[in-house]
Parts: sequence; structure tokens; C-alpha cells
Amino acid sequence: MAIRARGNRSTVEDQGLQGGWSAYISSPAGRGFVLLALMSACFMGAMSMQENIVTNYFEDVLNLQGPQFGYITAIREIPGFLMIFLSALAFRLSIQRLTALALVLLTVGYLLFGLSNSFWTVAPWVILSSMGYHTVMQTQYALGLSLTRESHSGRILGRIGAIGNAGSLLTMVFVLLAFHYDWLSFRAAFVIAGVLAFLAAIAIFTFPTLRDGQQAQHVARRERIVFNMSYRYYYLLALLDGGRQQIFFSFGLWVLVHRYHLSVPEIAALLIAVRAGSIFASPYIGKLVDERGERMMLGFVNVAYFVALAGYAIIDNVWVASSLYMLYSFIMPFSSIGSTTYLRKVAVHHEIPPSLAMGVTLQHAAAIVVPVSTGFILNFVGYQVPFMIACGFAILSFSVTRRLNPSTQKSPERIEQDRAVAAEAA
Repeated sequence: MAIRARGNRSTVEDQGLQGGWSAYISSPAGRGFVLLALMSACFMGAMSMQENIVTNYFEDVLNLQGPQFGYITAIREIPGFLMIFLSALAFRLSIQRLTALALVLLTVGYLLFGLSNSFWTVAPWVILSSMGYHTVMQTQYALGLSLTRESHSGRILGRIGAIGNAGSLLTMVFVLLAFHYDWLSFRAAFVIAGVLAFLAAIAIFTFPTLRDGQQAQHVARRERIVFNMSYRYYYLLALLDGGRQQIFFSFGLWVLVHRYHLSVPEIAALLIAVRAGSIFASPYIGKLVDERGERMMLGFVNVAYFVALAGYAIIDNVWVASSLYMLYSFIMPFSSIGSTTYLRKVAVHHEIPPSLAMGVTLQHAAAIVVPVSTGFILNFVGYQVPFMIACGFAILSFSVTRRLNPSTQKSPERIEQDRAVAAEAA
């Protein structure tokens, strides 16, 4: 079904400049930006609270061992692998309704997380919460892209990322103080994370229907499943990023807790430093992607990944390990923003949401296999080996980024769409 725009053709940035804050808030795109920003702050706050305490919870309360961290990560990533099928089942739901539903699942998962007492009793809540946040991780990008025109995609995603990092920062400061002074138990912290996720669901439920920052009269049709070879470089980046990221996510904090014995307040302080820097860096990262292009920025960031991961494996020092953890976390938004803006430049509009879901599925195809494999390897070797394997993924990703050229890699459907838009404008 076609989407028809009405009213002023200005986008989020233009509306903010023309009429001031009050006019900006009253516009559909401005209201959408505020609702998405509120959702992102609450969602990232919930995620960060859980991230901050879960490694210590697994280590100190559930008494999980190193290989089990890899296994629980694989279980957590199963819903991500199934994302394309879950998205297809919910194809009749609008993106905002699907996001709200996913946040409700996240709420329930976090509320029940603290009731577990073993590997197997925590697994159901890991899966349920995973279904929630993996859905939101891809739908929030689709919602963000609807707020503005193509040339400003990176800027908008960067700003939303900065606001999400602000929500993360506040919750981490709270966790740092609460656990330092013994104000809070693990169970109570999981409940607070669930409440934040529910507030995020309320915020996004009334997000307006937009396209390129303009009010749309009809909800765009969504394909159930999209696998288009014109998007092959996006798929390759997703697959390789999944392998690299899940090694880091599985064992990065675990090394700091198990090898260097960092406590919950110390982990909180580390993550606070990461989020504080990201608040200011995320908009700049998005702007750099828009101005310099995905090829240059993604190439640069994969070199930085290699340096951080190799240093984590080779140098046995808590300060170096903490600094490299911060470096990796600090540059990580480049990958998701860069691959998403590349997809927007080569894909036809109605195929972007299901293509993002396909990217999540491919990312987690690696995310299921790699943590289990590396978790098994930890039975026989040191933690350094998985991080060297992650370096290999960074090298392969770098080689893919050198082939990116959005202007010559558009799908045939996108080329026809651009011709139709140009003809209408003429």
C-alpha cells in the first residue's frame, strides 16, 4: 500500500530550526523523536542495570563456571537467531506495536530473573527477556530511520543512541551507589529493570506513523521474510559482527570478574565511564558516518576492534584490560549505525524492517555457534584464545568493508523507486 505524505516536508532537523522547541514537539516527527527518546532511555536503562549485575549474579549466586557463561550466552542468542521468523509471524503488527509487545516480554523476563537458583532455572527467563530485547534492538532502528531523510540517518541514530546512553548512565550510577552501600539485592535490581522496560513499552505505544520525517496516512506494508542478494554485504557484516561481538559479550566482563576479581561497584564504575563517553560520542559517530561514509568508518572501527581484542588477550593487567574493554564498548556503535545506514541506501523502503530482522538472525547464527565453541575451548585453554578468534572476525569484517559502495550496490527495486521519486519531483 502506498504511503502518502501530508503537510510540511521538513524533517526533524528542519522543524527544530524553523519553529523552535514548541513547534518541534507539536510536529509528528518531533513527537515521534521524543517518544523514541523516552523509550530508548528506559530500555537502555533496563538493559544496563541487568548487564551491570548479571555477571556477578551468575558468578556469586548461581555459581556458574567459565564454559557455562558461553552456554548461557548461546541460549540467550537463540531468539536472536529466530528473529526473522518471529518478525514474520508478527508482520501484521505495526513496528511501534511490535516494539511495545517486545518490551512487555522483556519486563516479564526481568521481573522473574531473580527467582532463579541454578543454570537451568535461569534459562527460561534468559530466553524470554532475550526475545524482548532482540526485537527492540532491530525495531528501534527502523523507527529511528522513519524520523528523517536518508542523508541524516546516522545523525538521528547517533542522537537516539546518546539519549539511550544517558538512561544507561543514570541506572549505572544508581547500581554503583546501591550495591556499594548495600541498599539493594540482586532480586530487587532485576525488578527495577523490569519496571523500566515496562515504562519503555508505554512510551513507544503511541509512536506516530512516519516516513522520511513526514506523517504517513497509511502504515507501510511489511514483507514477512526478505533475503535479497543485493543486500549481501549487509548480511556478511551482520554475520561477522555476530561472531566477534558474542565472544566479547560472553567473556569480556567475565574475565574482569573472574580473572581480576572486580566487584559489582567496580564493574558499575567501568560501565559508567563507557556510557558517559558514549553520550557525547554517539551523535558525533552518527555524523561521521553520514559525512565520511560507511566504507571508511567501518574499516577504521574494525582495525580498532583488532587492537582492543588482541590487547585483551596478550596483556595481563587489570588496568589495560579495563581500558581495552572501554575502548571496544566506546567504538561499538559504529558497527550498528554504519551497517544500518548502508542498508537504507541500497534497500527499498518496505524491505528495511524485515532486512534488519534478517541481519539480526544472521548475526545470531554466529552468536549461537561461537559462544558454545569458545566456551568448550575454555575447558582446555586460557581465555586468551577466544579473544584471538575474535580478532580473526575483525579482520574478515575489515575485508568486507573495503567492498562497500552504496551508490553502485542499490537493489533493482531501489533503483526503480528512486527513478519514480525523481520523475514525480520533476
